[in-house]
Amino acid sequence: MQCEQNASLKPFNTLSLNSTARYLASVTTEDDLLAILQSVTAKRLPIFVLSGGSNVLLSEFIDALVIRPLLRGIRVIAENPQQVLVEVMAGEEWHPFVQYALAQGWYGLENLSLIPGYVGASPIQNIGAYGVEVSQYIHHIKAWHLPTRRWHILQPAQCQFGYRDSIFKQQPGDWIISRVVFCLSKQPHLALNYGDVREQAGLHPTPESVAKVIIQIRQAKLPDPKKIANVGSFFKNPVIDIAHYEQLKHHYPLLGSYPQPNGQVKVAAGWLIDQAGWKGKSIGSVGMYEKQALVLVNRDIASLADVQQVSKAVQDSVFQKFSIRLEQEPVLVNF
Repeated sequence: MQCEQNASLKPFNTLSLNSTARYLASVTTEDDLLAILQSVTAKRLPIFVLSGGSNVLLSEFIDALVIRPLLRGIRVIAENPQQVLVEVMAGEEWHPFVQYALAQGWYGLENLSLIPGYVGASPIQNIGAYGVEVSQYIHHIKAWHLPTRRWHILQPAQCQFGYRDSIFKQQPGDWIISRVVFCLSKQPHLALNYGDVREQAGLHPTPESVAKVIIQIRQAKLPDPKKIANVGSFFKNPVIDIAHYEQLKHHYPLLGSYPQPNGQVKVAAGWLIDQAGWKGKSIGSVGMYEKQALVLVNRDIASLADVQQVSKAVQDSVFQKFSIRLEQEPVLVNF
């Protein structure tokens, strides 16, 4: 375990915002985690868990104990001819784990290929892409609950999963995830709801070919955070009622949409932002990516205020044109 004072968090957030933590602790075991939580430092300060940093907006100073859970390991805990239960430690990187699962013949997560971040963060945001959400494959989660100071094993229903949502996101600062157990299939069950994936996967798609196509699509549309600072999709795809959708569709026939089980309609935020004139547009060093309007990028040394200025300008433009208020996807961290 390593604990630093007044530590820079710039290397640990993919939007590359300058941020300093009062204390930064990197833990590699559950015992390390409990030790730092029992320390004097933890008793005097609020606690924030920073995983891969791919879905956060950090303020300039985090007056807290920031914990980076770097626990590693993947193991099978049960299996039968149809399914396998795989326990993955929170500090494993998400995309390499998905690739590893595919290589083992464990299926279900291929549509979530190339999403940045760590496994422990995946349930917090209930990461999703191309018709699949991670919650569909979570069997249970082990997490430390700070208010009660004990370990909990949470079943999916207890996690209160929703679109880009969970109990972990609803109760920030209350939970530290150490392990996620996935229930994966040994038989392919392909999700080909998105036309570009279905078309490019070929006549006889496999989980491997679907993963390959999704990687290619994401690489073509999304900037590599190591080259251009970003947090991926900056806004959620809004869900609107059917009457509002039909009114918009009448005026904008090319509006991308995805029917929802509750009778509502999810519309493509990237398309709305593009039509509002923000694709490739910047204010200073912050703007919306020229290849995908949904992605906000930081091309230089931007501050949180710079990011918030562009975010609000985009939201206002989309609302003025479509009467839809976009909701920001990354979480603002401001102690």
